[in-house]
Amino acid sequence: MKIGFIGLGNMATAMINGMLKKGVARPEDILGAEKNPEAARRAKERFGIRAGTDNRETAREADILFLAVKPQFLTEVIEEIRGQVREETVVVSIAAGRSLSYLQKTFDRPGLKLIRCMPNTPALVLEGCTGVCPGEGVPQEDLEKVLVLLGSFGRASVVPEGLMDAVVGVSGSSPAYVFLLIEAMADGAVAGGMPRQQAYEFAAQAVLGSARMVLETGMHPGQLKDMVCSPAGTTIDAVKVLEEKGFRAAVMDAVAACIEKSKAMQEAEK
Repeated sequence: MKIGFIGLGNMATAMINGMLKKGVARPEDILGAEKNPEAARRAKERFGIRAGTDNRETAREADILFLAVKPQFLTEVIEEIRGQVREETVVVSIAAGRSLSYLQKTFDRPGLKLIRCMPNTPALVLEGCTGVCPGEGVPQEDLEKVLVLLGSFGRASVVPEGLMDAVVGVSGSSPAYVFLLIEAMADGAVAGGMPRQQAYEFAAQAVLGSARMVLETGMHPGQLKDMVCSPAGTTIDAVKVLEEKGFRAAVMDAVAACIEKSKAMQEAEK
């Protein structure tokens, strides 16, 4: 099975790294195209894959083809490769705000197997989370193959397309919210006298460990929060301040704003 990438930027290379590290693909199974020859050279040297600058060649050879370009370049790329993609190829787009109907309309290839997905940047450290939405006519066998590839750099879950904007808000864009939280926690520790680098380490590890507790225990986040809040202790006072400052409402509003922007991007494509 040949796995093709059009675009070899940060997200594509994170995905390739996960596939190779988890052993779901070999270097000889992967080929990529990148308009920047230097980026193509770096990917070739780093991973031992075949990489060049010809999008059409990659599209012709791939059995599963990842479109890993920014949304504003997607139309141009699809128009370039439209006639090169084979009928049996599964095309997977990771472009934010580009719907399955957009992909179908732009490819103008009835019956072409299309999947839309939204990974996030923690894929760089094999801790990504990817929402996956298959188009009509994608066989379950092909979807399973794609899920294995996407699961190599984190978690991958199938969602209906109506929830893809929510995926953007709670997963695709959310690492930025978490980085902001880590930075703020570290600033507070620095104000308390801790060296900055050590403060970043403590804050980041606290977030990592807390997230793992949610995923591995299956407990409600509220229950886990209550476990930390001892009667008359330090934590409940901190939680009180966060509630007074509207912490939860601010996060909810941020996710909602992200979802609305994602919806607006899809409206603009029509």
